[in-house]
Amino acid sequence: MALTPFRGFWDTQSEFDRMFNDVMRDFLGRTAGRTGRGTQEQLWAPRLAAYSKDGDLVLHTDLPGVSLEDVDITLDGNVLTISGERKIRTQDEGVSYYLNELPHGAFRRSVTVPEGVDADSIKARFENGVLEVVLPGATTQLEPKRIAIEGSDAS
Repeated sequence: MALTPFRGFWDTQSEFDRMFNDVMRDFLGRTAGRTGRGTQEQLWAPRLAAYSKDGDLVLHTDLPGVSLEDVDITLDGNVLTISGERKIRTQDEGVSYYLNELPHGAFRRSVTVPEGVDADSIKARFENGVLEVVLPGATTQLEPKRIAIEGSDAS
């Protein structure tokens, strides 16, 4: 039986926050949180696809309308966090929204990645609103180490 590198992959708190915010946004029809100044702040977590390709772990996140300068990626221990901000377009002259379900404001998404990922080898590419993060070798299957059993010489 091979050990999977995805054991403990999801960051429980981040996933719970994302699901709670999705439910509250659907239920209330508006944002789920407020800032200290009394204005509403959109709380959201971008959706994520994670897959293995040639032994590498690839994280794919769609971030349309987000600028490269507004995205940050950090690795703290074995928790990789994608964060940033999507700014709302309110400057358009003569625009009155009837409906705007596009999430905006600060976002954050954290995932627990397999142990031993080298932060210096992580590659990230942001193009046309798509963020792709590649963690080289992170999904290489680890075979269990067989332990020799010593026996006594007495029968």
